[in-house]
Amino acid sequence: MHMRILIYSYNYHPEPIGIAPLMTELAEGLVKRGHTVRVVTAMPNYPDRKIYQNYRGKLFHTEYKNGVKIQRSYVWVRPAPNLLDRLLLDASFVVSSFIPALMDWRPDVILTTSPSLPACVPSTVLGWLYRCPVVLNLQDILPDAAIKVGLIKNPSLIYLLAALEKFAYHNATKISAIADGFIDNLEKKGVDVNKIAHIPNWVDTNFVRPLPKENNYFRQAHNLHGKFVVLYSGNIALTQGLETVIAAAAQLRDMVDIAFVIVGQKNRLKKLQQECEKCGTDNVVFVPFQPRERLPEMLAAADLSLVVQKKNVVSFNMPSKIQVLMASGRGIVASVPQNGTAAKAIGKSGGGIVVPPENPQALANIILKLYQNPDKVKALGYNSRQYAVKHYTAEQALNSYESLFYEIVHQNSVMKSVIVSKQEV
Repeated sequence: MHMRILIYSYNYHPEPIGIAPLMTELAEGLVKRGHTVRVVTAMPNYPDRKIYQNYRGKLFHTEYKNGVKIQRSYVWVRPAPNLLDRLLLDASFVVSSFIPALMDWRPDVILTTSPSLPACVPSTVLGWLYRCPVVLNLQDILPDAAIKVGLIKNPSLIYLLAALEKFAYHNATKISAIADGFIDNLEKKGVDVNKIAHIPNWVDTNFVRPLPKENNYFRQAHNLHGKFVVLYSGNIALTQGLETVIAAAAQLRDMVDIAFVIVGQKNRLKKLQQECEKCGTDNVVFVPFQPRERLPEMLAAADLSLVVQKKNVVSFNMPSKIQVLMASGRGIVASVPQNGTAAKAIGKSGGGIVVPPENPQALANIILKLYQNPDKVKALGYNSRQYAVKHYTAEQALNSYESLFYEIVHQNSVMKSVIVSKQEV
Protein backbone atom coordinates (compact mmCIF):
# COMPACT_ATOMS: atom_id res chain seq x y z
CA MET A 1 0.00 0.00 0.00
CA HIS A 2 1.34 3.40 -1.03
CA MET A 3 1.44 6.01 1.74
CA ARG A 4 2.03 9.76 1.84
CA ILE A 5 4.33 10.40 4.77
CA LEU A 6 5.20 13.75 6.33
CA ILE A 7 8.36 13.82 8.47
CA TYR A 8 8.54 16.81 10.82
CA SER A 9 12.16 17.04 11.96
CA TYR A 10 14.23 20.04 13.02
CA ASN A 11 17.38 18.28 11.75
CA TYR A 12 17.93 16.85 8.26
CA HIS A 13 20.52 16.57 5.46
CA PRO A 14 23.11 18.10 4.95
CA GLU A 15 23.74 18.23 8.71
CA PRO A 16 26.37 15.53 9.35
CA ILE A 17 25.60 14.12 12.81
CA GLY A 18 22.82 13.30 15.25
CA ILE A 19 19.20 13.00 14.12
CA ALA A 20 19.82 14.45 10.63
CA PRO A 21 21.45 11.39 8.98
CA LEU A 22 18.87 9.10 10.61
CA MET A 23 15.86 11.04 9.31
CA THR A 24 17.52 11.41 5.89
CA GLU A 25 18.08 7.66 5.60
CA LEU A 26 14.54 6.94 6.82
CA ALA A 27 12.92 9.37 4.37
CA GLU A 28 14.96 8.18 1.39
CA GLY A 29 14.45 4.54 2.34
CA LEU A 30 10.68 5.01 2.42
CA VAL A 31 10.78 6.66 -1.03
CA LYS A 32 12.71 3.65 -2.38
CA ARG A 33 9.88 1.47 -1.09
CA GLY A 34 7.37 3.38 -3.20
CA HIS A 35 6.00 5.91 -0.71
CA THR A 36 5.69 9.67 -1.20
CA VAL A 37 7.66 11.56 1.44
CA ARG A 38 8.10 15.21 2.30
CA VAL A 39 10.18 16.58 5.14
CA VAL A 40 9.47 19.78 7.03
CA THR A 41 12.72 20.98 8.57
CA ALA A 42 14.81 24.01 9.53
CA MET A 43 17.48 25.75 7.52
CA PRO A 44 20.55 23.57 8.19
CA ASN A 45 22.71 24.96 11.01
CA TYR A 46 23.93 22.07 13.18
CA PRO A 47 26.41 21.52 14.81
CA ASP A 48 28.02 24.99 14.54
CA ARG A 49 24.72 26.80 15.13
CA LYS A 50 25.18 28.88 11.96
CA ILE A 51 22.84 28.63 9.00
CA TYR A 52 24.78 27.07 6.13
CA GLN A 53 26.02 29.49 3.47
CA ASN A 54 23.63 28.48 0.65
CA TYR A 55 20.57 28.87 2.89
CA ARG A 56 21.19 32.26 4.48
CA GLY A 57 18.78 35.18 4.00
CA LYS A 58 15.84 32.93 3.14
CA LEU A 59 12.51 32.62 4.91
CA PHE A 60 11.53 29.43 3.09
CA HIS A 61 13.33 27.07 0.75
CA THR A 62 12.12 23.95 -1.06
CA GLU A 63 14.43 21.39 -2.61
CA TYR A 64 14.44 17.73 -3.64
CA LYS A 65 16.97 15.04 -2.79
CA ASN A 66 16.68 11.37 -3.79
CA GLY A 67 12.92 11.65 -4.29
CA VAL A 68 12.23 13.45 -1.00
CA LYS A 69 10.61 16.90 -1.01
CA ILE A 70 12.41 19.01 1.62
CA GLN A 71 10.60 22.12 2.90
CA ARG A 72 12.88 24.35 4.94
CA SER A 73 12.01 27.40 7.01
CA TYR A 74 13.86 30.16 8.85
CA VAL A 75 14.97 29.65 12.45
CA TRP A 76 16.51 32.01 15.01
CA VAL A 77 19.93 30.54 15.64
CA ARG A 78 23.02 31.82 17.48
CA PRO A 79 26.51 30.22 17.62
CA ALA A 80 26.68 30.25 21.46
CA PRO A 81 23.03 30.15 22.48
CA ASN A 82 21.89 31.15 25.95
CA LEU A 83 18.57 29.90 27.34
CA LEU A 84 16.60 32.72 25.67
CA ASP A 85 18.24 31.94 22.32
CA ARG A 86 17.28 28.28 22.68
CA LEU A 87 13.67 29.22 23.42
CA LEU A 88 13.59 31.59 20.43
CA LEU A 89 15.09 28.85 18.26
CA ASP A 90 12.31 26.42 19.13
CA ALA A 91 9.61 29.10 18.90
CA SER A 92 10.82 30.29 15.48
CA PHE A 93 10.75 26.73 14.13
CA VAL A 94 7.25 26.08 15.50
CA VAL A 95 5.88 29.19 13.79
CA SER A 96 7.83 29.25 10.51
CA SER A 97 7.62 25.51 9.78
CA PHE A 98 3.85 25.33 10.15
CA ILE A 99 3.26 27.36 6.97
CA PRO A 100 4.99 25.04 4.45
CA ALA A 101 3.73 22.01 6.38
CA LEU A 102 0.14 23.18 5.89
CA MET A 103 0.47 24.45 2.32
CA ASP A 104 1.01 21.12 0.61
CA TRP A 105 -0.52 17.67 0.13
CA ARG A 106 -2.44 15.90 2.88
CA PRO A 107 -0.38 13.12 4.51
CA ASP A 108 -1.63 9.70 5.56
CA VAL A 109 0.70 9.76 8.57
CA ILE A 110 3.03 12.24 10.28
CA LEU A 111 6.31 11.37 12.01
CA THR A 112 7.71 14.07 14.30
CA THR A 113 11.01 13.94 16.19
CA SER A 114 11.91 15.13 19.68
CA PRO A 115 14.12 17.08 20.13
CA SER A 116 12.71 19.55 19.21
CA LEU A 117 9.89 18.93 21.73
CA PRO A 118 7.92 22.13 20.84
CA ALA A 119 7.58 20.79 17.27
CA CYS A 120 4.93 18.45 18.70
CA VAL A 121 2.54 21.43 18.71
CA PRO A 122 2.40 22.10 14.94
CA SER A 123 2.59 18.37 14.12
CA THR A 124 -0.32 17.64 16.49
CA VAL A 125 -2.39 20.48 15.00
CA LEU A 126 -1.64 19.14 11.52
CA GLY A 127 -2.78 15.71 12.66
CA TRP A 128 -6.08 17.22 13.79
CA LEU A 129 -6.54 19.23 10.57
CA TYR A 130 -5.62 16.35 8.28
CA ARG A 131 -7.34 13.77 10.51
CA CYS A 132 -4.30 11.54 10.29
CA PRO A 133 -2.22 9.66 12.89
CA VAL A 134 0.94 11.18 14.39
CA VAL A 135 3.99 9.17 15.49
CA LEU A 136 6.29 10.85 18.01
CA ASN A 137 9.88 9.63 17.64
CA LEU A 138 11.76 10.16 20.91
CA GLN A 139 15.50 10.63 20.43
CA ASP A 140 15.78 12.18 23.90
CA ILE A 141 13.32 12.75 26.72
CA LEU A 142 12.84 16.41 27.53
CA PRO A 143 12.76 18.16 29.91
CA ASP A 144 14.37 15.40 32.04
CA ALA A 145 17.68 15.44 30.17
CA ALA A 146 18.03 19.25 30.19
CA ILE A 147 17.15 19.50 33.89
CA LYS A 148 19.58 16.75 34.90
CA VAL A 149 22.59 18.45 33.29
CA GLY A 150 21.59 21.86 34.68
CA LEU A 151 20.62 23.43 31.36
CA ILE A 152 17.17 24.37 32.68
CA LYS A 153 16.69 25.56 36.27
CA ASN A 154 13.78 28.00 36.11
CA PRO A 155 10.75 26.36 37.86
CA SER A 156 8.21 28.07 35.57
CA LEU A 157 10.03 26.90 32.46
CA ILE A 158 10.33 23.37 33.86
CA TYR A 159 6.58 23.36 34.51
CA LEU A 160 5.86 24.63 30.98
CA LEU A 161 8.08 21.99 29.37
CA ALA A 162 6.56 19.23 31.52
CA ALA A 163 3.10 20.34 30.34
CA LEU A 164 4.34 20.33 26.73
CA GLU A 165 5.76 16.83 27.21
CA LYS A 166 2.42 15.62 28.60
CA PHE A 167 0.61 17.23 25.63
CA ALA A 168 2.96 15.47 23.18
CA TYR A 169 2.51 12.02 24.74
CA HIS A 170 -1.25 12.37 25.11
CA ASN A 171 -1.87 13.47 21.53
CA ALA A 172 0.54 11.14 19.72
CA THR A 173 -1.09 8.11 18.14
CA LYS A 174 2.09 6.12 18.79
CA ILE A 175 5.45 6.86 20.40
CA SER A 176 8.57 5.26 18.94
CA ALA A 177 11.25 4.92 21.62
CA ILE A 178 14.88 4.20 20.72
CA ALA A 179 15.78 2.27 23.90
CA ASP A 180 14.22 0.21 26.71
CA GLY A 181 15.14 2.91 29.23
CA PHE A 182 12.85 5.32 27.40
CA ILE A 183 9.94 2.91 27.74
CA ASP A 184 10.44 2.61 31.52
CA ASN A 185 10.49 6.40 31.81
CA LEU A 186 7.30 6.78 29.77
CA GLU A 187 5.45 4.12 31.77
CA LYS A 188 6.36 5.90 35.02
CA LYS A 189 4.80 9.03 33.54
CA GLY A 190 1.54 7.20 32.91
CA VAL A 191 1.90 6.53 29.18
CA ASP A 192 0.01 3.40 28.08
CA VAL A 193 2.57 0.75 27.13
CA ASN A 194 0.41 -0.21 24.11
CA LYS A 195 1.05 3.26 22.72
CA ILE A 196 4.83 2.70 22.68
CA ALA A 197 6.85 0.97 19.95
CA HIS A 198 10.50 0.11 20.60
CA ILE A 199 12.44 0.91 17.43
CA PRO A 200 16.20 1.36 17.98
CA ASN A 201 18.18 3.85 15.97
CA TRP A 202 19.99 2.37 13.01
CA VAL A 203 23.03 2.70 10.81
CA ASP A 204 23.62 2.12 7.12
CA THR A 205 25.92 -0.89 7.51
CA ASN A 206 26.76 -0.80 3.80
CA PHE A 207 28.04 2.77 4.12
CA VAL A 208 29.71 2.55 7.56
CA ARG A 209 31.75 -0.63 7.43
CA PRO A 210 35.13 -2.00 8.55
CA LEU A 211 37.88 -0.62 6.33
CA PRO A 212 41.68 -1.13 6.42
CA LYS A 213 43.53 0.91 9.01
CA GLU A 214 46.65 1.42 6.95
CA ASN A 215 46.75 3.46 3.72
CA ASN A 216 43.98 5.45 5.37
CA TYR A 217 43.61 9.08 4.26
CA PHE A 218 42.67 10.26 7.78
CA ARG A 219 45.78 8.69 9.35
CA GLN A 220 47.98 10.14 6.62
CA ALA A 221 46.45 13.61 6.88
CA HIS A 222 47.01 13.81 10.65
CA ASN A 223 50.39 12.03 10.98
CA LEU A 224 48.95 8.98 12.73
CA HIS A 225 50.92 6.31 10.89
CA GLY A 226 51.90 3.51 13.27
CA LYS A 227 49.95 5.03 16.17
CA PHE A 228 47.42 3.32 18.41
CA VAL A 229 44.53 5.73 17.78
CA VAL A 230 41.82 6.41 20.37
CA LEU A 231 39.08 8.37 18.60
CA TYR A 232 36.24 10.54 19.88
CA SER A 233 34.02 11.94 17.16
CA GLY A 234 30.77 13.79 17.75
CA ASN A 235 29.01 16.53 19.60
CA ILE A 236 30.95 18.32 22.33
CA ALA A 237 28.42 19.62 24.83
CA LEU A 238 27.38 19.63 28.47
CA THR A 239 26.46 15.95 28.49
CA GLN A 240 29.82 14.66 27.26
CA GLY A 241 32.55 15.95 29.57
CA LEU A 242 35.49 15.59 27.19
CA GLU A 243 37.77 16.97 29.91
CA THR A 244 37.89 13.37 31.17
CA VAL A 245 39.47 12.30 27.87
CA ILE A 246 42.04 15.13 28.04
CA ALA A 247 42.97 14.14 31.61
CA ALA A 248 43.30 10.46 30.59
CA ALA A 249 45.51 11.46 27.66
CA ALA A 250 47.70 13.44 30.05
CA GLN A 251 48.25 10.30 32.12
CA LEU A 252 49.37 8.42 28.99
CA ARG A 253 51.54 11.16 27.49
CA ASP A 254 54.71 9.09 27.95
CA MET A 255 53.26 6.30 25.76
CA VAL A 256 54.46 7.75 22.47
CA ASP A 257 52.59 5.20 20.34
CA ILE A 258 49.17 6.14 21.75
CA ALA A 259 47.41 9.11 20.12
CA PHE A 260 44.05 10.58 21.09
CA VAL A 261 41.99 12.18 18.32
CA ILE A 262 38.98 14.40 19.02
CA VAL A 263 36.73 15.37 16.10
CA GLY A 264 34.04 18.00 16.74
CA GLN A 265 32.83 21.58 16.42
CA LYS A 266 35.65 24.07 15.79
CA ASN A 267 34.57 26.48 18.52
CA ARG A 268 34.36 23.70 21.13
CA LEU A 269 37.75 22.27 20.13
CA LYS A 270 39.47 25.52 21.13
CA LYS A 271 38.38 25.10 24.75
CA LEU A 272 39.67 21.53 24.82
CA GLN A 273 43.00 22.67 23.36
CA GLN A 274 43.29 25.10 26.27
CA GLU A 275 42.59 22.18 28.61
CA CYS A 276 45.49 20.29 26.98
CA GLU A 277 47.81 23.22 27.58
CA LYS A 278 46.82 23.22 31.27
CA CYS A 279 47.54 19.48 31.53
CA GLY A 280 50.76 19.77 29.58
CA THR A 281 49.84 17.05 27.13
CA ASP A 282 50.72 16.93 23.43
CA ASN A 283 49.28 13.54 22.45
CA VAL A 284 45.81 14.85 21.48
CA VAL A 285 44.99 15.73 17.87
CA PHE A 286 42.04 18.06 17.27
CA VAL A 287 40.14 17.82 13.98
CA PRO A 288 37.02 19.73 12.87
CA PHE A 289 34.02 17.74 11.63
CA GLN A 290 34.67 15.87 8.40
CA PRO A 291 32.32 15.66 5.39
CA ARG A 292 29.90 12.78 5.84
CA GLU A 293 31.27 10.89 2.84
CA ARG A 294 34.60 10.67 4.73
CA LEU A 295 32.99 9.17 7.85
CA PRO A 296 33.73 5.46 7.18
CA GLU A 297 37.43 6.13 6.55
CA MET A 298 37.71 8.39 9.57
CA LEU A 299 36.20 5.75 11.86
CA ALA A 300 38.44 3.11 10.29
CA ALA A 301 41.50 5.15 11.31
CA ALA A 302 40.78 4.28 14.96
CA ASP A 303 41.96 1.32 17.02
CA LEU A 304 39.41 2.21 19.70
CA SER A 305 36.39 4.52 19.62
CA LEU A 306 35.17 6.48 22.64
CA VAL A 307 31.69 7.13 24.03
CA VAL A 308 31.79 9.67 26.85
CA GLN A 309 29.06 10.92 29.20
CA LYS A 310 29.01 12.77 32.50
CA LYS A 311 27.83 11.21 35.77
CA ASN A 312 24.65 13.27 35.85
CA VAL A 313 23.38 12.26 32.40
CA VAL A 314 19.94 10.68 32.64
CA SER A 315 20.17 6.90 32.62
CA PHE A 316 18.06 6.43 29.49
CA ASN A 317 20.28 8.60 27.25
CA MET A 318 21.33 6.57 24.19
CA PRO A 319 23.78 8.35 21.85
CA SER A 320 23.00 7.54 18.21
CA LYS A 321 26.76 7.31 17.57
CA ILE A 322 26.88 3.90 19.31
CA GLN A 323 25.32 2.12 16.35
CA VAL A 324 27.66 3.94 13.96
CA LEU A 325 30.78 3.04 15.95
CA MET A 326 29.70 -0.61 16.10
CA ALA A 327 29.16 -0.72 12.34
CA SER A 328 32.71 0.55 11.77
CA GLY A 329 34.07 -2.65 13.32
CA ARG A 330 36.12 -0.97 16.02
CA GLY A 331 36.11 -1.71 19.73
CA ILE A 332 34.42 0.80 22.02
CA VAL A 333 35.54 2.18 25.37
CA ALA A 334 32.62 3.85 27.11
CA SER A 335 33.09 6.25 29.99
CA VAL A 336 29.38 6.32 30.90
CA PRO A 337 27.04 5.71 33.87
CA GLN A 338 27.11 1.96 34.46
CA ASN A 339 23.37 1.60 35.03
CA GLY A 340 22.47 3.57 31.90
CA THR A 341 21.05 2.55 28.54
CA ALA A 342 24.34 3.24 26.70
CA ALA A 343 26.33 0.99 29.06
CA LYS A 344 23.79 -1.82 28.73
CA ALA A 345 23.76 -1.66 24.93
CA ILE A 346 27.57 -1.71 24.69
CA GLY A 347 27.87 -4.49 27.27
CA LYS A 348 25.25 -6.58 25.48
CA SER A 349 27.09 -6.29 22.17
CA GLY A 350 30.34 -7.70 23.52
CA GLY A 351 32.02 -5.01 21.44
CA GLY A 352 33.09 -2.63 24.16
CA ILE A 353 34.23 -2.05 27.73
CA VAL A 354 32.49 0.30 30.17
CA VAL A 355 34.39 2.32 32.78
CA PRO A 356 33.02 4.77 35.40
CA PRO A 357 32.29 8.26 34.01
CA GLU A 358 34.44 11.29 34.89
CA ASN A 359 37.25 8.96 36.00
CA PRO A 360 40.38 9.74 33.93
CA GLN A 361 42.45 7.12 35.75
CA ALA A 362 40.00 4.31 34.91
CA LEU A 363 39.83 5.47 31.30
CA ALA A 364 43.62 5.67 30.97
CA ASN A 365 44.06 2.24 32.59
CA ILE A 366 41.70 0.43 30.20
CA ILE A 367 43.18 2.14 27.13
CA LEU A 368 46.69 1.11 28.21
CA LYS A 369 45.52 -2.43 28.91
CA LEU A 370 43.93 -2.73 25.45
CA TYR A 371 46.98 -1.19 23.78
CA GLN A 372 48.97 -4.03 25.30
CA ASN A 373 46.43 -6.63 24.13
CA PRO A 374 45.84 -6.30 20.35
CA ASP A 375 43.92 -9.59 20.15
CA LYS A 376 41.35 -8.23 22.60
CA VAL A 377 41.04 -5.04 20.54
CA LYS A 378 40.46 -7.11 17.41
CA ALA A 379 37.83 -9.27 19.15
CA LEU A 380 35.94 -6.21 20.41
CA GLY A 381 35.85 -4.77 16.89
CA TYR A 382 34.59 -8.03 15.43
CA ASN A 383 31.83 -8.30 18.04
CA SER A 384 30.80 -4.68 17.44
CA ARG A 385 30.35 -5.19 13.72
CA GLN A 386 28.46 -8.47 14.14
CA TYR A 387 26.08 -6.91 16.64
CA ALA A 388 25.39 -3.89 14.41
CA VAL A 389 24.62 -6.11 11.42
CA LYS A 390 22.31 -8.28 13.52
CA HIS A 391 20.41 -5.55 15.40
CA TYR A 392 20.89 -2.09 13.91
CA THR A 393 20.59 -2.17 10.12
CA ALA A 394 18.67 0.51 8.26
CA GLU A 395 16.52 -2.21 6.64
CA GLN A 396 15.32 -3.43 10.03
CA ALA A 397 14.36 0.10 11.05
CA LEU A 398 12.59 0.70 7.73
CA ASN A 399 10.61 -2.52 8.17
CA SER A 400 9.60 -1.47 11.69
CA TYR A 401 8.53 2.06 10.73
CA GLU A 402 6.75 0.94 7.58
CA SER A 403 4.82 -1.73 9.53
CA LEU A 404 3.94 0.79 12.25
CA PHE A 405 2.70 3.30 9.66
CA TYR A 406 0.64 0.65 7.86
CA GLU A 407 -0.96 -0.41 11.13
CA ILE A 408 -2.02 3.06 12.30
CA VAL A 409 -3.05 4.28 8.83
CA HIS A 410 -5.29 1.21 8.51
CA GLN A 411 -6.77 1.79 11.98
CA ASN A 412 -7.38 5.44 11.12
CA SER A 413 -9.10 4.45 7.87
CA VAL A 414 -11.38 2.00 9.71
CA MET A 415 -12.20 4.63 12.31
CA LYS A 416 -13.13 7.18 9.63
CA SER A 417 -15.39 4.61 7.93
CA VAL A 418 -17.18 3.93 11.22
CA ILE A 419 -17.75 7.67 11.79
CA VAL A 420 -19.13 8.11 8.25
CA SER A 421 -21.44 5.09 8.69
CA LYS A 422 -22.81 6.51 11.95
CA GLN A 423 -23.40 9.90 10.34
CA GLU A 424 -25.31 8.27 7.47
CA VAL A 425 -27.54 6.38 9.94
